[in-house]
Amino acid sequence: MTHSETLTLTVRHPAESVAVLTVAGEIDVDSAPALRTRSLELIRQGRPHLVLDLESVEFCDSSGLNAMISILRYAKDRHGSLSLAAVPSHVTRLLDVTGVGVLIPAAPSTAEALTRIVTPGGTS
Repeated sequence: MTHSETLTLTVRHPAESVAVLTVAGEIDVDSAPALRTRSLELIRQGRPHLVLDLESVEFCDSSGLNAMISILRYAKDRHGSLSLAAVPSHVTRLLDVTGVGVLIPAAPSTAEALTRIVTPGGTS
């Protein structure tokens, strides 16, 4: 688990090539680098399919969006994916207004996001 002043990150591995990163707190200019760093570490460790569970995110600014875009690019470069789950309405609005929501698929729950991930050889 990674913890900064405003952000807590908790990881679980529901399948071999998949990681779920539960994000709690605020994603801002101070905490977004921790989100990006932890996400890229997971991808480098052989978990190219990443689900960010955002249910407990209280705040997200453009730094958080930039981190998500960076994570998405890194995952895609490694034949992986980035999905969002349980996105709060205030974050959904930010994703929609900026157009980032078109780039990153979102599901109402982590379980549903996991069912949408297709890995080589089938669904994980």
